Amino acid sequence: MAQKSSSKPDNLAEYPYTEAVEKAKAYFKGDDLAATVWVSKYALKDSMGKIYENSPEQMHWRIANEIARIEAKYANPMSANEVHGLLKDFRYLIPQGGPMTGIGNNLQIASLSNCFVIGHRNPADSYGGIIRIDEEQVQLMKRRGGVGHDLSHIRPTGSPVLNSALTSTGIVPFMERYSNSTREVAQDGRRGALMLSLSIKHPDAENFINAKVEQGKVTGANVSIKIDDEFMHAVAGGGKYIQRFPIDSDNPMYIKEIDARALWNKIIHNAWKSAEPGVLFWDTILRESVPDCYADEGFRTVSTNPCGEIPLCPYDSCRLLAINLYSYVDDPFTPNACFNFDKFKMHVGKAMRVMDDIIDLELEKVEAIIEKVAKDPEEDDIRSVEHNLWKNIRAKALQGRRTGLGITAEGDMLAALGLQYGSDKAVDFSV
Repeated sequence: MAQKSSSKPDNLAEYPYTEAVEKAKAYFKGDDLAATVWVSKYALKDSMGKIYENSPEQMHWRIANEIARIEAKYANPMSANEVHGLLKDFRYLIPQGGPMTGIGNNLQIASLSNCFVIGHRNPADSYGGIIRIDEEQVQLMKRRGGVGHDLSHIRPTGSPVLNSALTSTGIVPFMERYSNSTREVAQDGRRGALMLSLSIKHPDAENFINAKVEQGKVTGANVSIKIDDEFMHAVAGGGKYIQRFPIDSDNPMYIKEIDARALWNKIIHNAWKSAEPGVLFWDTILRESVPDCYADEGFRTVSTNPCGEIPLCPYDSCRLLAINLYSYVDDPFTPNACFNFDKFKMHVGKAMRVMDDIIDLELEKVEAIIEKVAKDPEEDDIRSVEHNLWKNIRAKALQGRRTGLGITAEGDMLAALGLQYGSDKAVDFSV
């Protein structure tokens, strides 16, 4: 359902697109691509696409003022000027997509989260469960979020089902379903983003790995295979590997023995040919996952966001912020170049504080979404999926307060320090 346009606040000026691009182009020192991308995707807009910013400087003050509003609730708050100094000119801290677009934007009802993972505590291998995930996926995407979910609970090709089909069609048709749903959802100049993952334990793993290369139908999703230590040991030793379904059952209903090295070679070939599948070394992820210490509280990691930066549990979400490593090189590209570790350490602490403030801002957005859904004219049984989804998102955000502080410009940093990217010295320095 289309949202009605919000009335324009008195303190906001509206800018024609061409004027906004020209002003932004001056900010970006003549870079037309940077200007058009910023205006199209990140400048303040209402739900009708009217533009109310013509420079990232306005955006940075919008964000800084909102962060300062939240900071004022806590001890030793940072001021808007202090936050703006971290954001100005994209020099130190760079909010990603959702936060950059949504913080301080009261003209649209959208989430600040870049990443969501969905999936039920007891995944349902039924059309009802499969379609419920599809519904939740598009509801999140329409609020600008990227979504990931795992398919390992879906029974493999040819296994019996208790309906007129008699046997299951397996993983690939549902990959197509979720992919097509992603392509249907528009997000202000960009398409929704989806990650589909599957355990290497699953008997349909090879079909999953081949889906994008051979059939060309899964064009709206990234795909990654979750690999365990047992499989990699079998690859290294040239041994057999047992796939099973259900994948973690002690008494599986379906067992399949495969040549581990042959499947690994298929993964490598397909990744070379089409850049997919991605590989998630799942046992390593679980070993290093702090949240999985609280698996019995609902924080069992099941999949990742669309680009694989962060593994999440069902209904968890994350906001992303990047710290610009190049800006911490003093005297770049000179014999005296050095990395300012003191400034970096100080800014990392401030960045994490900003990230925690953004969680408070996201919770405000989620409350607005829940309120909006409650007032929608649809019947209760239609609204209930979206309404319950956002209540689950709210609960996980309150419990986990997930932050996603990343880095950017590592290559530029190394070059500025006189280090060759990929060399032993460069790797040692980055570590």
